[in-house]
Amino acid sequence: MTENTQTPSSPDSELPTTYAPAEVEGKLYERWVERGYFEADEKSEKPPYAIVIPPPNVTGSLHLGHAFEHTLIDALTRRKRMQGYETLWQPGMDHAGIATQNVVERELAKEGKSRHDLGREAFVERVWQWKGESGGQISGQMRRLGDGVDWSRERFTMDEGLSEAVQTIFKKLYDDELIYRAERIINWCPRCLTAISDIEVEYQDDEGELVSIRYGEGDASIVVATTRAETMLGDTAVAVHPEDERYKHLVGTEIELPLTGRRIPVVADEHVDPEFGTGAVKVTPAHDPNDFEIGQRHGLPNLAVMDEHAIITTHGPFQGLDRLEARSAIVAALRAEGRIVAEKRPYTHSVGHCSRCKTTIEPRLSMQWWVKVGPLAKAAGDAVRSGDVKIHPQEMEKRYFDWVDNLHDWCISRQLWWGHRIPVWYGPNGEVVCVGPDEQPPAGEGWTQDTDVLDTWFSSGLWPFSTLGWPRQTDSLAKFYPNAVLVTGYDILFFWVARMMMFGLYAMDGTPPFHTIALHGMVRDERGKKMSKSFGNAVNPLDWMDRYGSDAVRFTLARGANPGVDVPIGEDWVQASSKFANKIWNATRFAMMNGATVEGELPPAEQLSATDRWILSRLNKTVAEVDAFYEDYQFSKLSDALYHFAWDEVFDWYVELSKTTFFAGGEQAKVSARVLGEVLDVTLRLLHPVVPFVTETLWTTLTGGESLVIADWPKDSGFRDEAAETEIGNVQNLVREVRRFRKEQGLDDKQKVPARLDLSGTALAAHEAAIRQVLRLQPEGDAFSASATLPVAGATVALDLSGTIDVEAERKRLTKDLGAAEKEKLQAEAKLGNEAFLAKAPDNVVDKIKGRLSKAEADIARIKDQLAGLPAA
Repeated sequence: MTENTQTPSSPDSELPTTYAPAEVEGKLYERWVERGYFEADEKSEKPPYAIVIPPPNVTGSLHLGHAFEHTLIDALTRRKRMQGYETLWQPGMDHAGIATQNVVERELAKEGKSRHDLGREAFVERVWQWKGESGGQISGQMRRLGDGVDWSRERFTMDEGLSEAVQTIFKKLYDDELIYRAERIINWCPRCLTAISDIEVEYQDDEGELVSIRYGEGDASIVVATTRAETMLGDTAVAVHPEDERYKHLVGTEIELPLTGRRIPVVADEHVDPEFGTGAVKVTPAHDPNDFEIGQRHGLPNLAVMDEHAIITTHGPFQGLDRLEARSAIVAALRAEGRIVAEKRPYTHSVGHCSRCKTTIEPRLSMQWWVKVGPLAKAAGDAVRSGDVKIHPQEMEKRYFDWVDNLHDWCISRQLWWGHRIPVWYGPNGEVVCVGPDEQPPAGEGWTQDTDVLDTWFSSGLWPFSTLGWPRQTDSLAKFYPNAVLVTGYDILFFWVARMMMFGLYAMDGTPPFHTIALHGMVRDERGKKMSKSFGNAVNPLDWMDRYGSDAVRFTLARGANPGVDVPIGEDWVQASSKFANKIWNATRFAMMNGATVEGELPPAEQLSATDRWILSRLNKTVAEVDAFYEDYQFSKLSDALYHFAWDEVFDWYVELSKTTFFAGGEQAKVSARVLGEVLDVTLRLLHPVVPFVTETLWTTLTGGESLVIADWPKDSGFRDEAAETEIGNVQNLVREVRRFRKEQGLDDKQKVPARLDLSGTALAAHEAAIRQVLRLQPEGDAFSASATLPVAGATVALDLSGTIDVEAERKRLTKDLGAAEKEKLQAEAKLGNEAFLAKAPDNVVDKIKGRLSKAEADIARIKDQLAGLPAA
């Protein structure tokens, strides 16, 4: 429990009759920021707890994926702050090289200009201008959501400090021979005119054609199949498997490449699958990554046949054609020569597209800068294998190892103007000089800087330590590195997470950037389908916030968050969460109207009623349960636990069972009012990290405290009262049974019914007034006639339903139900009595049948009691 030393506010009138999120949330958030609640102090002696925000693109706006991830991180940091940690949630944005350059280029196009009209320096200035005027709208949207980030520390991956970090680590890697320049196959976007990373390639099934082409003549011919006929102009070999008997006589010979007048060798390579297709493949080293590797092994020339715009540059008839135009023209020419053996159209296959402009990616041989990832990736794998870094959920470890253990060298150069320019200068006589941040670049005639910029992931890979001041040894770096946990989606486990691991271990002397990697899934629509504008199911979370409030959106997202699993979400669920927020509001307001208070010490157990002891016992169990779920990143389970405790146990049971006490007044009412105040105080604290706005408003009004943001997190006092829990459990069972019976009779819960309660000899006797209040049961009166008698928990409830039910129809219905229950019992007993069945059936099947038997027996007993309780015909 928490020790409360606040003075309660008195008038319940401080709370409006209804909760209006729009009138509360914005003002509250600005108050939190103005008072510096989210600011972290590196000089503090409190234990540190740091999390970095996965930096959203400067071009971006808040989508449901952001809202989901930010809700989880905010819940973690708010709780840790309440637990007494010096908490830093580091905000910032990524400069998003390609995306941002595309945005500004589109603006220039509207003016009839291109970036080349401005020149590099002026274009970069234009991008900075755009960033200042239009970039970063997501920051305001994060405030709407309630993100408790330290805005005083906001960073940008192109700001001065982070630029120094980028240049420092590039120089260090270069000097350690872990960065090099080489000609390799890369993903090339003919629209953006740059290499792009694997994560910027989106694969989708496209309809194309598969053509089988005959190379050579007669016995010296081979058939190959391709979906990219235009690349045959750059073929420099045909490859077959060394053990393929069909082609052994051709290995080492040359065959004619159609349309070109060139002859190319037949090589034997184990990469070729002899079972696939014809068992022979065309080899185009300059336009396919696998072919490039074959070419390297066999010393084949690299013949590029397309320029950066994917325009054919070779072989007269096709020169100047776009690749798709050339594809059709080449197939037609081959068909005219009788070279097409087979055609399959349409042929659906997976094709990579640029995630920014949706252009089909072209594998292209290009001179680029690379990181030699071998030793870096090994360190990243070892850190998880040793337990220094834990991946949650643990089953995601295999995917992590599959990636880092097989990582290829990383292409880090991009042919853009916006980004961190590669700090390498070339001299007039072939000199190459890498310049660190404290060094002057070489000057003089003929010296030029590399024109490429670095992959965005290069700078974002430094995020956990560059944002804290590295390479300078700052107090913030000493206090908050390594981070406690990284919360991010499993979809970027291989890209951003792996790069942060590699760079953190490398730059920080073997210290990983975080202790735990907590992976979550992707947000999907209520049918489990990926959200997309093209699918028409994309949702703007701001629209839902406008309609239902930020708390409702947050609670819906947190309640769906199982570790590593995708999250379905629909508007109905947000609406339900809005009702939960309103329930919290109305119940707290009612409680305060009836004197709920946090003033004074909590009365000792001997002064408490069984109902009071029950709710305090359940409260402490809930505190322990929620703590355990937080430590295991089980956001769905902790949200469910809080929902059911608050709504079911506090509001639907404790408040309802205590109404007679409050209405009666006196000392017991004062005791229960203090208990209710304690329960509300702790419940609002527990709920605050997930639903901060409504809880803040209610808690400050209830307690007079300054803010829940800086209040203490509840502690389990260890108070348990199993006897009280059993006693109130019996009360609940009785109430549920009577409610169920009334529902079966078509009676409304609020309809008053005369009843005789025989509770003598049971602990239920002390709760008769509460039971009557909850069930709307009137005193029996002189004309009482028992229409139905319900035996529950050793007690009897007799109801006068005269004029409300058809007794004969009810007897027929119950008799039919009894017959069905007895049939179910006989079937279950027959199976459990069959030795052959028991010998073969799995344990879970046997347990299920035992459960059916137990339920059938209980149903039979219940129905017989109900039949016995009906008046005689």
